[in-house]
Amino acid sequence: MTEANIGIIGGSGLYKMDSLKDVEEVHIDTPFGSPSDALILGNLDGARVAFLARHGRNHTLLPSELPFRANIYAMKKLGVKYIISASAVGSLKAEVKPLDMVVPDQFIDRTRNRISTFFGEGIVAHITFGDPVCKNLAQVVADAIAELNLPDVSLHRGGTYVCMEGPAFSTKAESNLYRSWGATVIGMTNLQEAKLAKEAEIAYATMALVTDYDCWHPDHDNVTVEMVVANLQRNAVNAQKVIQEAVRSLNANPPESESHSALKYAILTRLDSVPVATKQKLEAILQKYI
Repeated sequence: MTEANIGIIGGSGLYKMDSLKDVEEVHIDTPFGSPSDALILGNLDGARVAFLARHGRNHTLLPSELPFRANIYAMKKLGVKYIISASAVGSLKAEVKPLDMVVPDQFIDRTRNRISTFFGEGIVAHITFGDPVCKNLAQVVADAIAELNLPDVSLHRGGTYVCMEGPAFSTKAESNLYRSWGATVIGMTNLQEAKLAKEAEIAYATMALVTDYDCWHPDHDNVTVEMVVANLQRNAVNAQKVIQEAVRSLNANPPESESHSALKYAILTRLDSVPVATKQKLEAILQKYI
C-alpha cells in the first residue's frame, strides 16, 4: 500500500491542499467503516503526505457524524506518524481575535455519545492523556506560524480547546461558563481525534483557526454568515501556508514523540488472552506488540 509519514486533517473551509504534487486518491477500508472521504496522497516539498477532508470534500458530515475511528485508523494503515489538524473555532477570549491561530495544548470534553477509543471487545487499554497533544509537534506547528509572520494573524502558543457536541453553537450561559474555566477556543471535532491518534501511537497537534468570537462577546450579534465565510476562506489560505512550512520542517527534522510509544504500558489485557477477531481488527495498532 502507498505510504505517507505525515497526515493532514482539514476542517471547515480546508477541503484540499493546492500545493500537493503527484496526487493520488486512495480509498481505504477499515474495521470501523469508511473514512470521511478518500485520502489524497501527494508530495509536499519533498515529503509524502496524506490529506483528509474531515467533513468530506463537500462538507456533508456533521461533527457528530464523523467517523473518527475510521479516519485515524486509515492514517495508521498508511504509516502516518504525525498528524497536523486544522479546525475552525470560536474565540472565548478578547485577545484571541478572528483570523488568529491557536495551537492548543489542552482539551475539555463536552461531547456526548461519541466513541473515543479503539479498545474493547476483549482488550483493555488506558492511555495517559494529561498532555493530549504532542508538545514537540505542536512546537513545529507554532514555529511555522511564527516564521511566516502572516498579516492580521497573531499566534497563541498553548491554550484550552473546549470540544462541544454541536451542531448548534453554545448558549450565552455555556459560553460564559467556559470562559470562567479559562478556556481559549471552542470547536466540535478535535478531542476524539487527539485521543484516537494517541491510542494509535501517532503524534497529533492542531491549528485552531479563529473565525469569530463565541456568543459571549457583545458584538457577536453583529456577526454575519458572510463575515464568517470570508474568515473561513482567509483561514484556509493561511493554514495551507503554515502546513507547508511545518511539513518542510518535519521532513527535515522529525521530532521524537512520547505518542509513538503510548501503548507500551497502557494495555492491561494479556495479548494471548485477546480474541483473535479483536487482534485482527486492531492489527495496524497492535502489530508491534503482538
